[in-house]
Amino acid sequence: MTTAAAFLALGFAAGTLFFVLLRWNTALYMRGGGLALAVAIQLGRLAAVAGLLALVALHGALPLLLTAVGLLIARPIVLRVLAGGAA
Repeated sequence: MTTAAAFLALGFAAGTLFFVLLRWNTALYMRGGGLALAVAIQLGRLAAVAGLLALVALHGALPLLLTAVGLLIARPIVLRVLAGGAA
């Protein structure tokens, strides 16, 4: 059970970082300047999540599922926090 919670927490932490960086990435795209940095962050975010999920998949289906659920749980929480509670 502890391992399951650890994979869920890992997914939540990765999801939190992923969606915070998505917010920053979107701001870079909207500003117009620094397109190379925005593209680098975009590729880095996607590669990091893909790499994390690939490594977790080596531990089996349940850890992969729990990590993915943690990623999904992070999304509405990050949106609510970054929107100041209005999301």
